[in-house]
Amino acid sequence: MEFHGKQRLGSDLAAENAVSFGALDPRTNEPLPGTFHEATLHEITRAMELAASATLELRAYSGGQKADLLDSIASHIEGLGETLLERASQESGLPIGRFQGERGRTCAQLRMFATLLREGSWVDARIDTADAQRSPLPRPDTRRMARALGPVVVFGASNFPLAFSVAGGDTASALAAGCPVVVKAHPKHPGTSELVGEAIHAAVVDTGFPSGTFSLIQGESVDVGLALVLDARTRAVGFTGSLKGGRALFDAAASRPDPIPVYAEMGSVNPTVFLPRALEHDAAVIAKGLVQSITMGVGQFCTNPGVVLTVAGETTEHFLHAVADAMREAAAHPMLHSGIRESYDEGISRHAATAGVDLVVQGKKGEGHCDGRPALLRCSAATFLAEPVLQEEVFGPCTIVVVCEDRARVAQVVDNLEGQLTGTIFGATAEDADLVARIEARVGRVVFDGFPTGVEVCASMQHGGPYPATTDARTTSVGTAAIERFVRPVCYQNCPSALLPEELQDANPLGIWRLVDGHRSRDDIR
Repeated sequence: MEFHGKQRLGSDLAAENAVSFGALDPRTNEPLPGTFHEATLHEITRAMELAASATLELRAYSGGQKADLLDSIASHIEGLGETLLERASQESGLPIGRFQGERGRTCAQLRMFATLLREGSWVDARIDTADAQRSPLPRPDTRRMARALGPVVVFGASNFPLAFSVAGGDTASALAAGCPVVVKAHPKHPGTSELVGEAIHAAVVDTGFPSGTFSLIQGESVDVGLALVLDARTRAVGFTGSLKGGRALFDAAASRPDPIPVYAEMGSVNPTVFLPRALEHDAAVIAKGLVQSITMGVGQFCTNPGVVLTVAGETTEHFLHAVADAMREAAAHPMLHSGIRESYDEGISRHAATAGVDLVVQGKKGEGHCDGRPALLRCSAATFLAEPVLQEEVFGPCTIVVVCEDRARVAQVVDNLEGQLTGTIFGATAEDADLVARIEARVGRVVFDGFPTGVEVCASMQHGGPYPATTDARTTSVGTAAIERFVRPVCYQNCPSALLPEELQDANPLGIWRLVDGHRSRDDIR
């Protein structure tokens, strides 16, 4: 397997910097093939220049043409075959079977946006026709729809080398919106990123899109990412990663003379509430499911249930014994890289050293360089409320159980949680509406009688939540609504027909749904 290791700048390749880096297999700490060059400021500037140049050109491309591009990207990714799966596994330590599913998800979401574009109504066209007879003043003709923001910078995520990376949801939704994309590859999987980046470039060529539609930048230095965010041509940023990293990009974007939005997903402890009635039957089955959710993907999911809330009592104690038994048998597996494993171990030690916190049990020890050992911790509600550090995400296969004296104490703990991606409740009935409302106030997705790990890619999904889970709780990074992050509404007042976008023309040539004079319609305007 050979890699050029260069920056993909539209149709060109560049490697101006003598500084380079490589990837390591986290299972063995052995270097993997490929030398990758750190991007220079000149190369970053060139990528953004190309993206800015492509922005106006992309305005002329129809929804159908953009859909063809997304479909072509999916086909080219599938065409990489086992080469892509093997490299992704080598760079992440995750099994190849995981990447068979992740590749399927990546390609499915590209095709999902293609379907959205071909139907076309997503632009939210709104038309209020002129009324010259209105008194006391005539009403002008106004027509509004969503238009692309411009160049978008996307940061690849470490925990999903395909689905949240070079061709992941951020890239798919930005391209669907009509925005050129410059991807900053994650430095821990540069080979996987290059393979997917070349697949996207091939699709751009095959479908006749401007060369600046896509570029891929490599680099380990934080300066590379900051330069992309601070470039005057960048109009928005998509990021999935740590709170520290996301906040740094958010602050940098806010410091610009012209601040731009940063859509950052930065982690979550995803509180999971078990009411006593849920544990009266099948407690052992639920306990096993909880541990499977905690340890899935070595706990490296942003929806990992990192805090469990329970109500003290005999039923709960039986349940927690079953959880401990299942956790004790859980195996250690390689984490994504040594930095994540070290942070995980530090997090477990920090929590366990907090007064009032017990390290109940750990799973089996691993033998690999980056193996993360599952862990179960426990504390009282009073301890949890008194120690803000216990709300901090420990990224890995662990959870802390908070035992509350009663249901009112559960509600108090929920009220004191920071913003989260998800909140789960087992055993809720109509009488628990108040508790559900409290959870809803803290999260973007409320899950009932199931585990939050995993996110369905569909139109109704909300993958986002109040800060610090994300920087903008009004948006999602998964599902078709993700396209809304990379557009802005534009109104055309008394615009000549020849200059109107097809979506706003009287004849409605695309046959999309529009709001015309207050009524939803697909008819033309007569």
